[in-house]
Amino acid sequence: MLKFVFVTLTVTVLIGALTENPNVTLAETCASKCGSHPIQFTLGQPILIKVVNSTSTLVKLEKLRSTSPIPLQPGQEFQLEYPNDTESNMSLVFWNDRGQPLQAIVSKPNFGTLRVELRPNWQTLGDRSIYLREDGRVNVF
Repeated sequence: MLKFVFVTLTVTVLIGALTENPNVTLAETCASKCGSHPIQFTLGQPILIKVVNSTSTLVKLEKLRSTSPIPLQPGQEFQLEYPNDTESNMSLVFWNDRGQPLQAIVSKPNFGTLRVELRPNWQTLGDRSIYLREDGRVNVF
C-alpha cells in the first residue's frame, strides 16, 4: 500500500511539473537552438576583407601595426587582403569620431571573402575590432 501511494505521488508531481513548465518537455539538440556557426576560414587561405560603412557618419578603420586610420564615408567600402607574407594574426580596429557605438556584422559571402558591415548600435557598448587568427577563426570584440 505504501508503495502504491509513493508511486501515485511521484507520478502526480511529475505530471504537475511538466504541465506547469512545458519547456521542460521540449528537449532539443544544441543544433536546433545554438544560432549560427562561427565564421572560419581554412588555415593559410588568402582572404579578401571587405569593410562597409553602413552608418550615416564617418567611421575610421585601422589595421593595427601597419596603417594609419583610414576614413570611411557613409556607404563607402574598403578592401584589403589577409594574410600577407609578414603577418600571422590581424586586428582591424574601428570607431566613430562622435563616440557612437558601432555594431560589426560579419559574414562569409563566398569561400575567400570576409564581409564586415559596420552599423550604428543603439546599445551602450558596441563592437570595436575584428580579430583574424592565423588558424582561420574570426572574432568580433
